[in-house]
Amino acid sequence: MATDGTKELEQCLRELYLPAMRAQYASVARQATAETWSYPDDLKRLPAKVAQQLRGLVSGDFLDQRVNVLVFGPPGSGKTHALCAIAQELARAGRRVLFTSCALLVQDLLTAKRDLTLKALLKRLGQYEGLLIDDLGYVQQSREEMEVLFTLLAERYERGSVLVTSNLPFSKWEQVFKDPMTAAAAIDRLVHHSVIVELNVPSYRVEAAKKAKAALAE
Repeated sequence: MATDGTKELEQCLRELYLPAMRAQYASVARQATAETWSYPDDLKRLPAKVAQQLRGLVSGDFLDQRVNVLVFGPPGSGKTHALCAIAQELARAGRRVLFTSCALLVQDLLTAKRDLTLKALLKRLGQYEGLLIDDLGYVQQSREEMEVLFTLLAERYERGSVLVTSNLPFSKWEQVFKDPMTAAAAIDRLVHHSVIVELNVPSYRVEAAKKAKAALAE
């Protein structure tokens, strides 16, 4: 029997067109209960400085100051999880934030450029106080795709916050933007007003797999 909270969640996920999340959240919730996951336990994995940085972002003051948030770390370190948690709290406080993967965002920008509606799309994206771009550099993309992404970053410079996750350090962003000058210009705009968070922690997926293996061996 679904509780009122469950029904409300299912309705919200349906309205947000998130069928995969609607299908999977129950099993994930059961796993969280069985393994006693909690927000404090997530923070225990992080260095004290990083935990303090993330707590400070929840207030949303950085949005008022048009400060960017750049989160780096290896796969599985919790970059996306951290930004999603912050975005959720900001949205609850009434702040206008948008979360998207870099790959999907680039395709939307490229399509808008082709259809001569890029200016309108940039204006619409500009209405968000915070634009979360997940996994920058995770998927290799063409020079044309990276050019439209740079156009977006240049448009938002000192006008709205950009929150980025990436498993590539700045020294490798030339691979992303296909050109050293474009990479340098993108980094300059992002770093000028920014908070840089480094999640140099082991993959939580690997840790979970090791715990599961150990449990089976007992």
